[in-house]
Amino acid sequence: MAAAVNRVTQNLVLIMLGCAVLRISAFSTTYLNYVKPGFRPFLIGAGAALMILGVAGLIQAWRPGKGSPGAEGHDRSPEHGQGRERARHSRDQGHGHDHAHGGPRVAWLMCLPVFAIFMIAPPALGSFAAARSETPPPRSQALTAFTPLSGDGPVDMPIGEFIGRAWDDDSRSLTGRAVRLTGFVVPSKKKGQWYVTRMQIACCAADAFPLKVAVRGIQAPPPDTWVEVTGTWIPQTFGKMPNGVVYPQLSGTDLMKVDTPDEPYE
Repeated sequence: MAAAVNRVTQNLVLIMLGCAVLRISAFSTTYLNYVKPGFRPFLIGAGAALMILGVAGLIQAWRPGKGSPGAEGHDRSPEHGQGRERARHSRDQGHGHDHAHGGPRVAWLMCLPVFAIFMIAPPALGSFAAARSETPPPRSQALTAFTPLSGDGPVDMPIGEFIGRAWDDDSRSLTGRAVRLTGFVVPSKKKGQWYVTRMQIACCAADAFPLKVAVRGIQAPPPDTWVEVTGTWIPQTFGKMPNGVVYPQLSGTDLMKVDTPDEPYE
């Protein structure tokens, strides 16, 4: 009886895990807080597979046994039945006690991720994670050419592209051009500046690293506030890249608070 209850518990946990995965991937965009958009089909498939396995396990656990009590075996004499019952009782006394009490308690710990997703829904990485990283990500090879910036008004630009143009564009296409960057606020230890930041991921939040641009001339909003900041690039005055962490700078002219985007990472 205890083994049947254990199987039911395990399969219920599988179903709940499958429901949780489907909830964040198939019926919302919450999964974007943890992985890149391309992983959505795999998450939906994994959630559906967990639910199917859980339902199949429940059906198997609730299905009547192959033999009914009294139909198992060929000897139906009272002595044989009593001996078999005593043997089963002895096995339960010797081995079943520890498993019956230890197994289900540990299995219920699998419900913690389910409750976290349904009730807490951890947000995307923010200023706390970005402030912990003071080592810039590996620089890619410099591009030979950047697309010219067209139009007269502010150019909406990913923070990663702004950083690339600031450090690697020999034509200095950012000079004098107004750009608009979207990201969240990270405080700076230096007075008179703060960082507009976006986390970049390769596949999931576990490998995320921050892309930061130092903003000057505008008072810093509270940390983790999502903003659109408009300004112009402040060209570097040094001839050679100094050692240590150096972020490109933006002279801010306008600031607007915005909602957290559905896709928070670059």
